[in-house]
Amino acid sequence: MFGPRWHFGTSSWHFPGWAGIVYAGHWPESHLSRHGLRALASHPLLRSVSLDRAFYRSLDRATYTALAEQVPDTFRFVVKAPASVTDALLRDSDRGRAVALNPGFLDPVAAIGQALEPAYSGLGAKLGTLVFQLSPLPWALLRDGATPALERLETFWSRLMPAVPPGIDIAVEVRDPQLLGPPLARQLRAHGVRYCLGLHDRMPPIAGQLDMLRALWPGNLVCRWNLQRGLRYTSARDLFAPFDRLQAQDLATRRELARVISATLRAGYSACVTINNKAEGSAPLSVLALATSVWDHLRPADALSAGGPESPATRR
Repeated sequence: MFGPRWHFGTSSWHFPGWAGIVYAGHWPESHLSRHGLRALASHPLLRSVSLDRAFYRSLDRATYTALAEQVPDTFRFVVKAPASVTDALLRDSDRGRAVALNPGFLDPVAAIGQALEPAYSGLGAKLGTLVFQLSPLPWALLRDGATPALERLETFWSRLMPAVPPGIDIAVEVRDPQLLGPPLARQLRAHGVRYCLGLHDRMPPIAGQLDMLRALWPGNLVCRWNLQRGLRYTSARDLFAPFDRLQAQDLATRRELARVISATLRAGYSACVTINNKAEGSAPLSVLALATSVWDHLRPADALSAGGPESPATRR
């Protein structure tokens, strides 16, 4: 469905510390923000990128079109739907504190108009996954086994999914472990929505999320490796900058994720995994290490039939 079935990538691309890893020279962040995507997409292992900035501000069709023109046909974008749709709370711009309930939360009309339509019209088949990452929910939506949240989601999927073009994965990523369980899994399966394996300090490790993946098996894997456990984004940013080396390798997560990816590829499905600098210290180096681990799990013939590259160790 997506061409080559490995789609490993990073969260954004504007990091000067990636010089010598992704970029041939040393460039300021402002230059990389405008021109770095083309260089990133030419890297043999980087076949995807997560457009996290779409979470903070809806992007228009022209912006998506300009991005699509910079990458090959085999490249796939992971687009985050805007917080205006996926956050139940309105927050102040300085510290992110909740100030009021969000009347646009899970509004399917807004989701289609602000996320799905501009992303698909601009990216076309290069739109791999549209992720609805639900910010931490207020208690009122999590009471009674998260029934209020699930009811809101049921209405949302019922109106959104008929508008989704064929070949595009819609995924939900959560920040509240209370949502994990058979009711959510049944709902996602009924509507054809993928569960995004979100590796984040607020969520259980992979082992604690495997039941969700099993309940939706078989199907494409969507994973965003966001943040090393035990850290917050700001502390991880300060600790790991300038993101030029692996400073805190998470070998256990990498091994388990490689097993999940390998099983997905062997079953004939795609694996789309994007990694943040704040996972281990340098997203592109995490991609290399993960690809090497997946290669070790797959026989070479399996890897190549899954659309994978030559051995990552020989393609640096």
